[in-house]
Amino acid sequence: MEPPNGFFSSLWNFICFLPYFIGLLILGLIKGVVVCPFTFVIMTIGNSSIVVGLWPVHFLLTYYSVLRCKMLGPVLKFVLCPCMFVILILWPLMGIIGSAIGGLAYGLLAPMFATFEAVGEGKTDPFFHCIYDGTWDTIKGSCAVVTDFKDVCFHSYFSFMDDIRTHVPQVGEYYEIRLLLLPGAILAGLLGILVDIPIISLIAILKSPYMLFKGWHRLFQDCIGREGPFLETICVPFAGLAILLWPLAVAGSVLGSMVSSLFLGVYAAVVVYQEDSLWLGLSYIVASISIYDEYSNDVLDMHEGSCFPRPRYQKKDELGGSRASSSFSKPPSFKNIQRTPSLKTPMLELKPLELLDSLFEECRGHGEQMVLEGLITVQDIEAANKSNKDSNSSKVISIGLPAYCLLQALFRSAKANTAGILLSDNFTEITSSNRPKDTIFDWFLNPLIVLKDQLRAENLSEEEEDYLGKLVILSDDPERMKKYPPPESQLRKAELDAFSRRLRGITKSVSRYPTFRRRFEDSVKSITDELAKKNESSTEKRIATRSKSALARIFSQKSFKSKTAFDREEDRDVEIA
Repeated sequence: MEPPNGFFSSLWNFICFLPYFIGLLILGLIKGVVVCPFTFVIMTIGNSSIVVGLWPVHFLLTYYSVLRCKMLGPVLKFVLCPCMFVILILWPLMGIIGSAIGGLAYGLLAPMFATFEAVGEGKTDPFFHCIYDGTWDTIKGSCAVVTDFKDVCFHSYFSFMDDIRTHVPQVGEYYEIRLLLLPGAILAGLLGILVDIPIISLIAILKSPYMLFKGWHRLFQDCIGREGPFLETICVPFAGLAILLWPLAVAGSVLGSMVSSLFLGVYAAVVVYQEDSLWLGLSYIVASISIYDEYSNDVLDMHEGSCFPRPRYQKKDELGGSRASSSFSKPPSFKNIQRTPSLKTPMLELKPLELLDSLFEECRGHGEQMVLEGLITVQDIEAANKSNKDSNSSKVISIGLPAYCLLQALFRSAKANTAGILLSDNFTEITSSNRPKDTIFDWFLNPLIVLKDQLRAENLSEEEEDYLGKLVILSDDPERMKKYPPPESQLRKAELDAFSRRLRGITKSVSRYPTFRRRFEDSVKSITDELAKKNESSTEKRIATRSKSALARIFSQKSFKSKTAFDREEDRDVEIA
């Protein structure tokens, strides 16, 4: 949709839009008020029950795992124990408060955004969707949040603790701490908290009115001129909502500054420990205020620099320059950047949940095929349903099947010579530019791209690709793996084994993602249904075979033959008569 030309045309368009926007906003608020109590009760009671119920286990298992961990030295364990005690004691309170706030925010905001989405371009029957969208879906979404939280607190947590206890480092490669530097580090951390929190909070509060009015000025300017977020029709409702909710955004930024000041102050302890100097830690406390002030000036497009002093708090780095000499100030060309009214070719940014849905859709397809081939058995399904993590059969589906799907994606990407990871539709590609902006995807995407490049360089044959696929699935079940002969070259076999271990390790890390377990159970259910159909069809075939065998035995009997001949002779006499 083209923006209107002229001031009066823009103003008239804005006046006509206001009743439409206010009506949608009031409708979304009404739905939010109705739905909010349900989401509040579901998320507060559900998440709080999980936190309180698992808290004794979390408390004991955390200490047990840290004390048994071979990656940590004795002094570091001694320092971590009191710190963990404080965190574990506060965890139930933080979990309950966070669940309550999350339930209120989700129940109020989700119906509002769903109402605005219902009138977007390409939507059918917008009146019905304006009324219905964001009601029952929000309630089901709150139940899904509780389910995902349970999976994280139970499956992901126990998996992580198992890795901490069982991981064996190489000789001399474990973490330790120098005990003599702790008093100075603790003193600097406490001083940093006492100084940074009040001063940084005061700076944020003093700059909040400027941020409020400048944001409103920018949004109203875009609204009247139909620029920026108001250019595209589908974005207009959300941009209008941003005008009303901008004070909340300003309040959130102030609160975020207060919270970040705590970490900025505590980092003084890290500086003291790294640089082995209490004076540099005290210098950092002063410099951190200047760093925040300069950074906030850059964000708000205020004057460059800071009125606070900024002493050097780090020694020379490897390049011969001070690591503290880097500045947050804008580059000279920053002021010359002009706003672009729109993007001619908007970039498609993939969503995390869409990627997981694509992965598990592929898991269903490959899983059903493996059931037909007999590679996945009833024991594997039962072990996966029982969540028996110590069973090799459970790992065939819980780790092996997703790892096999990732392996097929790597094969597709390597053969297509793509820069990223090609999904099962052979069209969508995950790259560094369109990947989800969550930091967690950096942990998974980059290693997978490295593995893809290694596969391309190895140039495996079809037999080796097939063996690697079986190895990824059945590496925890050596008895079943004996059915598939390995490559004759021992070097190639070792390379494939190492590749399988790395891919399964990445998959195990992905399995701790909050929504992974719920989607995994859906995939297991789909595979179970396919296995039931297979067993039912095989049972029917056995019954039919037995029936045919019985009929064959009956027809082969002499008494049946003689009776049949007698009947024929009797029929012949009747015809003669």
